[in-house]
Amino acid sequence: MSRSVLCRYVDPLDAIWLEVATRCGLRVVRASDAYASYDGKGTLTLASPEYLDPDDCLAQMILHELCHAAVQGPEAIHHIDWGLSVEGLDALEEHATHRVQAALADPYGLRRFFAVTTDWRPYYDALPVDPLSGDDPAVPLANAAFVRVNEGAWGEPIRRGLEATAQFRTIVRGFVADADLLWAQDR
Repeated sequence: MSRSVLCRYVDPLDAIWLEVATRCGLRVVRASDAYASYDGKGTLTLASPEYLDPDDCLAQMILHELCHAAVQGPEAIHHIDWGLSVEGLDALEEHATHRVQAALADPYGLRRFFAVTTDWRPYYDALPVDPLSGDDPAVPLANAAFVRVNEGAWGEPIRRGLEATAQFRTIVRGFVADADLLWAQDR
């Protein structure tokens, strides 16, 4: 006997951030042949769940890519991989992206939740309390990108996504006993 499937399940956090991406003009697809890639035409390809690190999540990856685009500037949306050279990724631009990501997540207590999970993690973990300050050469790029996000069309969807994630995290933390889970991490 077969049955009709009337609806499908999507992880709630994935649903939130897929909608954030949509409201920012992006379509997200999952694939096995790319970790993160942007086609310059509105499609963001992210690795399928089985290819992610254990501490990765779709929400973190979408926020990270939006921060990359913000660092690269308004024209980044029209360039493959936001105009970045994948082979020779500039540390300055990556560091600025981390700073923006932390600054956006901080007001919601989500800096560790949205932490980068690649080999760049030591830099992210060493960011100061105010990730938009200091004498690091990435600070001016990060500040300009932070203003672009907050004053631009992406500001509202990103804020709503962060607010929803913080609310969802509060609920989930009430059921999580394992301190090693991402949901249990503080700030």
